[in-house]
Amino acid sequence: MLAPYRAIFAVPGTRGFSTAGLIGRMPLSMLGIGIVTMISQVTGRYELAGGLTATLALAAAAIGPQVSRLVDRHGQRRVLRPAAVLTVSAVAALLVCVRLGAPDWTLFCCAVLAGATPSMGSMVRARWAVIYQGSPALHAAYSYESVMDEVCFIVGPIVSIGLSTAWFPEAGPLLAAVCLAVGVFWLTAQRATEPVPHPPEHHTGGSVLRSAGLRVLVTTFTCTGAIFGGVDVVTVAFAQEHGHKAAASMVLAVYALGSCAAGMVFGLVRPRGRAPRRFVLGVCAMAVSMIPLQLVGNLPVLAVALFVAGLSVAPTMVTTMALVEQLVPRAKLTEGMTWTSTGLAVGVALGSSAAGSVVDAAGAAAGYAVPGAAGAAAAVVAFLGYRRLRPAPEREEPQADERDEHDRRDDYVA
Repeated sequence: MLAPYRAIFAVPGTRGFSTAGLIGRMPLSMLGIGIVTMISQVTGRYELAGGLTATLALAAAAIGPQVSRLVDRHGQRRVLRPAAVLTVSAVAALLVCVRLGAPDWTLFCCAVLAGATPSMGSMVRARWAVIYQGSPALHAAYSYESVMDEVCFIVGPIVSIGLSTAWFPEAGPLLAAVCLAVGVFWLTAQRATEPVPHPPEHHTGGSVLRSAGLRVLVTTFTCTGAIFGGVDVVTVAFAQEHGHKAAASMVLAVYALGSCAAGMVFGLVRPRGRAPRRFVLGVCAMAVSMIPLQLVGNLPVLAVALFVAGLSVAPTMVTTMALVEQLVPRAKLTEGMTWTSTGLAVGVALGSSAAGSVVDAAGAAAGYAVPGAAGAAAAVVAFLGYRRLRPAPEREEPQADERDEHDRRDDYVA
């Protein structure tokens, strides 16, 4: 059953860069929650903690695509290492400022600079795209990376919160910075699988966001991010109202576990139909899965509902990355993938803020209306933008004889 996953690692170097990417993307789930835990322990000011994490998310949304754009032009090694040095230095400065009780504005300055964090998931997927370009094996590779994303979100917050509470407040963000440094320098040391930068003439035409199809994906992912951000905040509040706040992390881990399981299974099958249709169906499934959350009355039922909701997440993410690979020119693939992550990050920030306001005003149960509304908005955007999800001319799907050749090559590798 696991033959598709074994096959993708038959190419030398794939295990190394995938593992490095897993380590390097751990800050995605560790840094923000680590800052919240650190600030709340040191100062007790949750408003400051929320402001810093929102600043970090918005800075990453603004800077991240520009870092990836430079990667497409100059290569991963030349760009990622300076970006990682800047991010790690900014996080270190933030920890020192917190320890010394520096003014709030210094903390926000550090959070802005920490937004230069590279999108490690995009870097790894770009390497897979070069190796398995046009091959069905790319589906298994993208599915595997989506599973690794969920592993990060299952393990990262638990480790970050645990270290900051059991050791010292700065331990969680500190480990996140160490993971970024190790992951980036290990990944960029693997030159054999690094995508070769395209000539300057391939980078004309401005930002890849000029693609109407990519704008549909980014807008949809902004709404999807609001689902995730809203679910996180409301679930914590829901658990607290029921007297089991500590159980919130386990319930949210069940949400990620559902996505992880679905992503693993999705990678074992060859999807049918065209990617745009699968994308719309996946987004609609995510929207529908938010309906049971409006009816839950206790934590066990909530955990079951979130597990079911998670089943539609990873397959939709995998299909989205496949669409990005079709929609944007090859010379701008890393930037295109990063824009989807940017939309997701902005949505998480917006969903968290909106959910917090609703919870404060009407209670935790009413807060699940926020991810419900976000899911409905995502479905509407995906449906209305369906016809714009057409591949770029250079990314048209291969003809039948070409697909047969890819199938024969995959069978040989397996």
